[in-house]
Amino acid sequence: MSEKILLVDDEPATLQGYQRLLRTEFTVDTAVGGAAALIAIEHKGPYAVVVSDMRMPKMDGIELLARVKTLAPDTVRIMLTGNADVESAASAVNEGSIFRFLTKPCDRELLARTLTAALMQYRLLRAEKELLEQTLRGSIHVLTEVLSLANPAAFGRAARLRRYISHIVQRMSLGNPWKFEVAAMMSQLGCIAMDPETIDSVYSGHPLSPERQATYDTHPAIARELLSKIPRLEPIAWIIAHQNCAAPVEGDITDRERADMRLGAEILRVTLSFDELLRRGFSRTEAAHKVSRQFHGFDRRIFDALVEVEPDPSQKEVRALRLEQLTPGMILDQEIRTTAGVLVATKGQEVTSPLILKLKNLRGQGAIENILQVSMPVPSAAAASTS
Repeated sequence: MSEKILLVDDEPATLQGYQRLLRTEFTVDTAVGGAAALIAIEHKGPYAVVVSDMRMPKMDGIELLARVKTLAPDTVRIMLTGNADVESAASAVNEGSIFRFLTKPCDRELLARTLTAALMQYRLLRAEKELLEQTLRGSIHVLTEVLSLANPAAFGRAARLRRYISHIVQRMSLGNPWKFEVAAMMSQLGCIAMDPETIDSVYSGHPLSPERQATYDTHPAIARELLSKIPRLEPIAWIIAHQNCAAPVEGDITDRERADMRLGAEILRVTLSFDELLRRGFSRTEAAHKVSRQFHGFDRRIFDALVEVEPDPSQKEVRALRLEQLTPGMILDQEIRTTAGVLVATKGQEVTSPLILKLKNLRGQGAIENILQVSMPVPSAAAASTS
């Protein structure tokens, strides 16, 4: 899809003129006034560039572009001004809210050059953002692999939470879904500081002594302390710290970030309760109904997504495979313990390459069996007919 540009003015004739001048070179939409522009951004976006007139009734260009910055931070913003507005526009540029401003009337060549520069700036911003997100994903992947090897029970729960939340954010069409999934995968990171016996007892459903329970309850704060040192992970660290309790979001952040953080903590609390009910033997439907009553007032789509998150048993195939036959992406259908009773992996845990290597090493030592139960989706009839 080509990058789109939104032109905003309160005079339809002016917009039509700009559209005629630019349509052969750029993909251009128009909006009459600030309110219409915000609707277009919400329903027709994303836009690479928004060009707004300065003088408009009800919502002027500076107010509109400030709101665009909040709604779509990556969108490059350009102001069109009259000579009398130059001082105000220059102030907006200096504050970092606007990429450039142009005085009216603006000829086609200058406007086209400016739009080309704005598109290049947009591509640069997007490339830098994607690179950073990929780097963060890689770092998080390494941390989760370390957690899987050091504390299989904690990792198993984190992996299940990620699968639940991945489906929830898809169902709710949430922006930046990776943030919610990272919060799920890192939600149990603090357990790495706990002794394995405590974690094993928790995930086996055995009661803890008051002292051990108090220690275990600190794991969200430990995870927050570890993750808050990584740039751009501060909001995720806050979500993890509040996975068991609601709290106001403080600090110098935007309303959208604040809403995402609260929503992320809510989703994490719901999925933790859902996972606990499944561990106690409730069906997915029963568990979803129970948490919907427990968290009354939360978005109904969260609970609907939890029921759907994994295939029905009739659509899932369980196999007994040798270790050599395991491949990443399979799901363990049994708990794996060594002959000494040490937990290696939990039922429902996703098979990964490091886990396969660990299992092979343990088998070589005679510590585990060679045959394991795993589950995988059964291909649909439509998929089978096309293969």
